[in-house]
Amino acid sequence: MLNRIIIMGRLARDPELRRTQAGVPVASFRLAVDRDFKDKNTGERATDWIDVVAWRQTGEFVSRYFTKGRMAVVEGRLQMRDWTDKDGNRRTSAEVVADNVYFGDSRRDGEGGGYAPSYGQGGGYASPSAPAAPSDPFGGYGAPPADGDQFAELSTDDGNLPF
Repeated sequence: MLNRIIIMGRLARDPELRRTQAGVPVASFRLAVDRDFKDKNTGERATDWIDVVAWRQTGEFVSRYFTKGRMAVVEGRLQMRDWTDKDGNRRTSAEVVADNVYFGDSRRDGEGGGYAPSYGQGGGYASPSAPAAPSDPFGGYGAPPADGDQFAELSTDDGNLPF
């Protein structure tokens, strides 16, 4: 069976980080995801409010680097959860259990800063103060410019394409 989902939207509020009794971190947050089509009568897009749960390192990552309004891309699986409300009624909720969470915007777009970090291990972005990797991930062409521009002219272009 296949149960994979990828959604992109803005956080409706800051993530809430809790820990289980065993000390396992779990973050919960809600994404506002616009539908692809507009309403015929109003001409506006409807928004779906999707609950997301991120466990362990992914949950800690989300709680540390994401805030209300940031664009996030969530990759995971859809899960149905049965629960009982305070009046004793049985309820069912759908939520996405996140395997990976990525930034959907740059820090410049999301927070007004000037740094747009590059992807790091574990589905997130590397911090600007992270040590350099032992091997050069840019294939000898050097790191991206410090001004945050991820597209730069290659100084040693030999004309050979890698494919």
